[in-house]
Amino acid sequence: MNGPDRSGGVVELRVHGVSGASPAQVLGLQQTRQVAGDRSGGFYRPRPPCSDTDTPGVTLEAYRWGDLPSGTVARTLAVVFMLPFMLVNVAIWMRPASPGSEATVKSLCRVLGLTLTVLYVLTVAGVALDLVGWKCLASPDCLAGRSWLSWLGGRTIGLRLAVLALVPAAAIGAIWRVSSRPGRAFKAFRAPDHSSSASRLDAVGQWDAEPLVGRLRAIHVAAAFATLALVLLLAQGTSHASGVSVALTAITAVILTVCVGLLCTPQLLDRYPADQRLDGITRILRNAAIVLTVVVVAHLPTRTQPWPQQHGLPGYDPALVGVFAAQTTLLAALGVALLWHRRRERGTTPLFGLGALVVAATGISMAVAYSAELVCRVADYLDRGVATTEGITAGPPRAFTWAIYGFFRAVLITTIVAGLVILISRRSRRRAAAAILARDFPNPPAEAEPRLRQVRDAIARARFTEKLVPLAVVYSCLAGLGTATTTVGLLGQQPGDVIERNIGLPAEATTFIIALSSWVIAAVLLGLIIGAIFAYRTEPYRRYIGVLWDLGTFWPRAAHPFAPPCYSRRAVPELTRRITYLVERGHAVVLTGHSHGSILLAAAVLQLPPQICGRVALLTHGSPLRRFCTRPFPAYLDDVALREIGRKVGWRWVNLWRDTDPIGGWIFSKSRSPASVSTGDPATGVDRRQRDPHGLVAPPGESVAPPIHGHWPDESNEPFTSVVRELAQRLERRGDPPGPPR
Repeated sequence: MNGPDRSGGVVELRVHGVSGASPAQVLGLQQTRQVAGDRSGGFYRPRPPCSDTDTPGVTLEAYRWGDLPSGTVARTLAVVFMLPFMLVNVAIWMRPASPGSEATVKSLCRVLGLTLTVLYVLTVAGVALDLVGWKCLASPDCLAGRSWLSWLGGRTIGLRLAVLALVPAAAIGAIWRVSSRPGRAFKAFRAPDHSSSASRLDAVGQWDAEPLVGRLRAIHVAAAFATLALVLLLAQGTSHASGVSVALTAITAVILTVCVGLLCTPQLLDRYPADQRLDGITRILRNAAIVLTVVVVAHLPTRTQPWPQQHGLPGYDPALVGVFAAQTTLLAALGVALLWHRRRERGTTPLFGLGALVVAATGISMAVAYSAELVCRVADYLDRGVATTEGITAGPPRAFTWAIYGFFRAVLITTIVAGLVILISRRSRRRAAAAILARDFPNPPAEAEPRLRQVRDAIARARFTEKLVPLAVVYSCLAGLGTATTTVGLLGQQPGDVIERNIGLPAEATTFIIALSSWVIAAVLLGLIIGAIFAYRTEPYRRYIGVLWDLGTFWPRAAHPFAPPCYSRRAVPELTRRITYLVERGHAVVLTGHSHGSILLAAAVLQLPPQICGRVALLTHGSPLRRFCTRPFPAYLDDVALREIGRKVGWRWVNLWRDTDPIGGWIFSKSRSPASVSTGDPATGVDRRQRDPHGLVAPPGESVAPPIHGHWPDESNEPFTSVVRELAQRLERRGDPPGPPR
């Protein structure tokens, strides 16, 4: 059925948050409802069979988008491995509000994304070409008992590398195919071509559309194949290089240079609609790189000059260190650009302007950890019978050993700093929480003292969210420093030798720490995979694991084409169409969004035409619009955009928030009660603080005190239903709805 049962009236359209709740949970239409107790144990009664809402005259409707970011187990697992791509892609949306920063931040983030693609190819090439093709196939001990490898053992080096080059080529083809499928799946969901909104958030339905993603995809595929060709050409060495090898190397360098150059021209890449000439150039570049790689692979078995005699694949370590050095330089340049263009306003801290640096550095750090762990685990497998510490030292390239050491150092120092921040800020956070409790419960009974401590700790933990910003900046700086120290590997030095010479810690201890860190990375990666599966299978678990996926994949692919697809490309236009349809059928619509659902509704409201907005009201609860959107994404959602949302709905907007909520919060004002409209600013009447919990002691007839809701949804609470009734009445006083647009 396309619409409600009756024409006219009010429709309450609910949009859930990152919990991935079922439609029955969003609508509150379970056959039973809890009347006393808490989530661990309580009392339930059957619901009335004919009641679907606590607000008379209001028809309930829910929009469920929880499966869009994942959908299947395969897609959910793909998000785990694409997480570094996703983080770098999110960084491009975190640029400062200054228009002058757009081109610089976009260029730096896109080139950083390209280094991740290059690192992806180098990692697979390191396993197939360096560990297997160069080291294992030359060792009788490694080939013993491995029939799946021994057939290549007696072949020439050129033939071995040519055959094993199919592995990284297949890896490039796989990620190319995976990134191409979402574009076809979302073709039917388009936002309006022209919007009346001045905010850039309203274009969310168009951001992920071709041709931008197609251009980025062609450039990254070209760079990936060119990187593979360069690894094979560097393996041949420079002392006995033939004229053909020199020419192919020069062509490879030109292709990589053109790829970087195109990414540094955002005005050209972002051109919309499609530019046939530019699209043709990127396709030619991609095809040229594929043909080049085929020629290089075919040339390898025909080589007559002697191959260099080295322990590892010639040229592989310098190429790897070069990528790490480039990432460090780009992160430093991004930090300088962000600080230069940050918003210089009273009361703002420069740390909030470094969001793009933090997210990009975290993505780079995770990619380096993924790569180092894969190479080290394969090296450990090939070094059977050898101790793990010795295998890690002798097997993978030194750059990866230094990368694991840098990861361990960043995590260790950040953990120590986090512990210090928790201890130092605990007193101030508890003092602020105690002041809130003193206002909420001025005369608590003596038996409520343990409950007061629980509520105080919940408020103090919720206020710790702001303390995560400096911790994230510390980690990003340490992660960038970790990639920089990988250059020491070019000097032939191992971390244990350098640390023993300068600090005195035995090299064996450092080697053990690196080995332990490698297994910790493996455990974290395994935990992410298991968590992704549980997040797909178990809806309550998705509330905790799905936050990162849902927030990350909300932002369209503008920096890295291999990032997970953007579900908002479907969700926001779909919401906009549904709201428009309901209003044109004569209904007034109360939009209620919890947590991330409020962000989807904000983008949808900005896309609505004026004649539709006159019959729309907005209720947000647990909303991170101010706390986690305006600060990290000032160029796309700021105070101007929030006020535009309020004006579009005629300031029929109420935001419910709690002090115990670590994610949601106030949007315009953190006062305890709505301000009078006589102040002249309607925005001051949007926020309404909810006391949480409602009481400290168990009410008569119950055995437990009212629960601390924190970030849990509000739909079943009386303040929520009373606000829905209020907004519905305000909509009904507006008179007859407008007719369909001609």
